[in-house]
Amino acid sequence: MPGRAAPHTVRPAGGMLGRVEGPGITIALAPELRQFAAPARRGGRVPVVTDGAATLGHVVESFGVPLTEVGRLLVNGREVPVSYVARAGDAVDVLPVAFPQRVPGAPLRFLLDVHLGTLARRLRLLGVDTAWTTPDPGDAALAAWSAAERRVLLSRDLGLLRRRELWAGAHVGSTHPDEQVREVLDRFAPPLAPWTRCTACNGELREADKDAVSDRLEGGTSRSYDVFAECPDCGRVYWRGAHHARLERVVDEALRYVSGGSPRPADPGV
Repeated sequence: MPGRAAPHTVRPAGGMLGRVEGPGITIALAPELRQFAAPARRGGRVPVVTDGAATLGHVVESFGVPLTEVGRLLVNGREVPVSYVARAGDAVDVLPVAFPQRVPGAPLRFLLDVHLGTLARRLRLLGVDTAWTTPDPGDAALAAWSAAERRVLLSRDLGLLRRRELWAGAHVGSTHPDEQVREVLDRFAPPLAPWTRCTACNGELREADKDAVSDRLEGGTSRSYDVFAECPDCGRVYWRGAHHARLERVVDEALRYVSGGSPRPADPGV
């Protein structure tokens, strides 16, 4: 995954008069990345003038593309790092991340920003290690959290995904929870272990003896159910109550999707 870029000046060809211009280059964004660029920069090969010191990573970010979404950078057909400084006449191709994306250096686990609470609950339901908190701790705190615990930060906020402190990140394109889950499954192919994590705090669930949790149950629940699980981190107790059918639809849809079946919409409130 490309690293972060240092700030320099980049502008379209034919820049301001009276300023010394650097080398002129051309950039072509892969179709998957054009959504991040201004309309005038989405098609074909775009001429750009740099200041002669800008790294290629910064040039790409100046187009609106977070480096979290970039898989490879090619200059005149040769792969280069984001630290490469463009030369006059360079033809740059910006390619997307290849799926499924591998994130070396730590177990695959996620951190979601405050606006992705429903996605966080669904990923936890599927057994995916997913950190999320509210109220919003702020961009700086989220980036530091990602780095400290080596978590992939998922967000729709492009500015957040450009922060240098991030360990790794990924843009979530859709606003619909069903599609968001499929985006994560497509991009990262995380191992699924449904019903093993607390949807409230992300703790790992364990079987619970009915007598041991009876003081946390209402009378009707205690009389009607015998199988329970609890979260040792927050103390929440789980059982297959009336809400279970809705959750099961979310799990079944995800499992069907990863196995190649046709997905069916799950309850948007889950």
